[in-house]
Order: sequence, then C-alpha cells, then structure tokens
Amino acid sequence: MLVPSIFGRDMFDDFGFPFGGYRTNDMMKTDVKEKDSSYELTIDMPGVKKENVKAELKDGYLTVSASSGYSNDENDKDGRYIRRERHYGTCSRSFYVGEGVTQNDIKASFENGTLKLTVPKADKTLPEGGNSIRIE
Repeated sequence: MLVPSIFGRDMFDDFGFPFGGYRTNDMMKTDVKEKDSSYELTIDMPGVKKENVKAELKDGYLTVSASSGYSNDENDKDGRYIRRERHYGTCSRSFYVGEGVTQNDIKASFENGTLKLTVPKADKTLPEGGNSIRIE
C-alpha cells in the first residue's frame, strides 16, 4: 500500500521518536575534506545567524553548536496551523580532532549560512586557558 505524501515527504515522517516534528538528519550537514596538513569542515546552517553559532574545543573534541528561532506570530485567519515545519531550538555536532590541537590552531569563518573550519593535523601540547574558537 502506498502512503500519501505531502510536499514530497511521507505524511507520517513527523511522528518519529524521539524528535518528532523535525528530522535531525537534515540539520548541520557536514563535508570533511582531508588535505596534506589539515582537515576542512564545511557545515550547512541555513537560517542561522553568525552570532548564534559557537565552536569549542575540549578534551580533543571540537563541538559546533547553533541556535535558531522563528516567530510564532504567523497564523491563518482562524489561528490554526495545518502543518508546521519551521522550528526553533539548538543543535550541535562533535568531532574528535585530537588532544594536540588547540583552539588557536583552528580557523573558522561563517558566510551565507555555511560554517567553514580548518583543523590542522599537527600534534601539539595543550596550553591552559579558554576553549572558545573565534568565528570570523
């Protein structure tokens, strides 16, 4: 039996566990490219503003998090929604980059909803101090 679809998706997709309402595999899609001395990560973050993106390095793990929000003021004439696909909240992804990499070694830029990170392959000793990475 074929299940009807709405906008090219199975109409029952939204009933998944545990995050029913949106698909987590559609968020923060990442390409990782290996170069001679570094890795380049390109992470899609559509609809996210630069000030809502955070990258941290702790215990050899690079964690990228983002938050987004949409206005809930839009209603139809009766104030009822038939379907809501826009969401708000936070999401994050972590990548093991090695304990020898420091936050100063990682270069980050954000443009047009895409975060680009360059992580060196170098093995260094970790200095004491903060873990935040500056995103340009």
